This record gives sequence, C-alpha cells and structure tokens, in this order.
Amino acid sequence: MDQQKIEIFDTTLRDGEQVPGCKLNTPEKVAVAKRLEALGVDVIEAGFPISSPGDFASVAALASVIKDATVCALSRAVDKDIITAAESLKGAKRPRIHTGIGTSESHIKDKLLTTQEKVVERAIAAVSLAKKYVEDVEFYAEDAGRTDNTFLAYICEKAIKAGATVLNIPDTTGYCLPDEYGAKIKFLRQNVKGIENVTLSTHCHNDLGLATANSIAGVINGATQIECTINGIGERAGNTALEEVVMVMRQHPDLNKYTNIDTRQLNELSRYVSDTMRVPVQPNKAIVGANAFAHSSGIHQDGVIKNRETYEIIDPKDVGVDHSSIILTARSGRAALAYRLKNIGHELTRDELDVVYSGFLKVADNKKEVFDDDLHQLAEMRTKIAV
Repeated sequence: MDQQKIEIFDTTLRDGEQVPGCKLNTPEKVAVAKRLEALGVDVIEAGFPISSPGDFASVAALASVIKDATVCALSRAVDKDIITAAESLKGAKRPRIHTGIGTSESHIKDKLLTTQEKVVERAIAAVSLAKKYVEDVEFYAEDAGRTDNTFLAYICEKAIKAGATVLNIPDTTGYCLPDEYGAKIKFLRQNVKGIENVTLSTHCHNDLGLATANSIAGVINGATQIECTINGIGERAGNTALEEVVMVMRQHPDLNKYTNIDTRQLNELSRYVSDTMRVPVQPNKAIVGANAFAHSSGIHQDGVIKNRETYEIIDPKDVGVDHSSIILTARSGRAALAYRLKNIGHELTRDELDVVYSGFLKVADNKKEVFDDDLHQLAEMRTKIAV
C-alpha cells in the first residue's frame, strides 16, 4: 500500500505568536516564514489580519514572498474579518482563508449567546463569502473537541456544501483523550457527505499534554492535515509540536504516513524560533530539547556507547543534531569516563582508569557536571600509578 501524505499546517506565526510576551515584527515574521517554507511545510498560517494593522502588513508581506507553501489568513465568521483577510492575501500565489465559529454548547450558549441554527447560518455565510475571494477555504469548528458529534457532522456537511475545501476539527481546550478524538475524526469520515473531497484537519492543544497523541490518533482515523507549531508554542499550554508529530510518523512506518518535512532542519529551526520569539525550549522537550540526546546515567551511557539504539530510537543526525552527548556526573560510570577521555586525547589502560575514576568521583560530587578542562587535569592522575 502506498504511503499517505499528511499535510503540515504550521501556525507558529499565528497561534504560536499568541504566547504572552511574544510579539514579532514583520521582518521577523518573514524570516521565520522563509525557514518554514524551506523546512517543507505545506501551509503557513501567517496571522489574523483584522486584529491589527501590523498583523495585516505581516500577512501581506508573507503573501508576497512565499511561493511554495499555501499562505493562510485567519478570520472569524464576520464579513469584515473575511474581507480584510482576502485583502491581505492579494499577493499570495496560494491563498487560503481560514474562517469559522464555535460549535460546542459552551461556545454557542455562553460565548456567542445564540443557537445552533444561527451558528450554522453564520458558518454557511462565512464560507460562502470567503469562497468569493479565494478557491481554498478552510472552515474551523471551534471547540469541536467538546462538540456533539452529530451536530459537528451536520455543520461540517453544510460548510462543504458552501464551498469549504478544508475542515478543521480543533480540540481547542485540549480536553479530548486520544481514543475520543480519533473516534470523532472517524465519525466525521463515516457520516459527512462529501468529506472524501476535502482535507480533514486536526488542531490540538496541549492543556492535558495530549496534543501530539490526539493529532496522531486523528491521522490514524482519517485526518490528512495536522495543524501545529515549532516547539509546540501557543495559547496556554501550547499546540501540537510540529517536530513531534513529524518524527512519530517517521519512526513508525507501520502508520503508513509521510510528510514533506526535511527533518534535518528541525534542531536549528527550533533554536531560531526560540530566539526570535523569545520563548525558551524546556531542556527535556522531545526531539529538540537540549537533553533530548544527552545521557548522564552510567547504565544508559554504557549502553549508548556500545550501540546508540540501546537508548535512542532516533538518530540525532536525522533532526540536525551532530551527535549524542555523554554528560559526566556523579552517576556516570567508567565506560563514560573512558569514552570522554579518549575523545579529548587521553586513552587510558584499565589500571590507569581505576585511579582516574576515583579522582573523578570526588570532582563529580562537588560539581553538577564534569567538563573537559576537569578531565585534562584528572588524566594527569594516571602518573600516580606505581611502577
């Protein structure tokens, strides 16, 4: 069976920029967008044009320079939003308007103060208006994760009839369990007329730490696009991390899915986005964290030195990391010490290593990490072996 292409919709510059304290100017957005295009993403959500003149200018600037990826602009189901989004996308080679409305009982009754019938009317009107400006229209059912599946299927079918080419099924609050979200996608696949002719998209938030698992459950059950961000940045606890879903599919060929992402760029781009958006990456972040390929436990170090795959399921070079790191601490054993000493030019006999290791433990007990300068000094201890 041929592998199925999963499109990567990157919303780093829209949902990702909603992180408190993060604000990119237009040149910074353009620079990030060019790197995303080089990475191989299929869609770049450039911003929310109606929100400010600066955001409008940024979307327009991206639309004029991005040629290989689709450039997407967000709007609410409001005429002025949609018209403004269309204006911002005039220079785009592949424009997409992303419009929608809340569909859960909470959103309909508490936020929109309306009814299901009125929400459906607004959804149809929004998609129909967007379709007058661009061929590619994405409809989002906000808070789909907590929306009744029957109503969700009904509004999605109406959106398709109005001209939607993409259906976005957001788990806006990160509430769903993977089985629940996967079942929702499957239900839509089986119950929405015309869904075989459109792209079905996941957009999962990480409030319960399940964004990646939910997105993968989505594609297993029929979604063909994943909406995500570099480093998983985004509202509250963040969005699905691009690097995670891409590597899950790459490392599990049994899923029979692939993307166009050049994974060798992931590590460098992660750091670039972190620096540009001023949002640090946690050290233990999967794939791109500083400790993702670092080993400090003696047992793990010994295994990795003998065969990297003992404790690493990903080759660091596949994501742009030169090599695994053996971090010397008080938990490190002789194998790790000998390995690091050899790397800096000191190849010791077993007896010499025993002497140096004793001194190493004393240093390691007083420091969090033993560095190369310490090792050079420790290597001199071999001369203390009796002749």
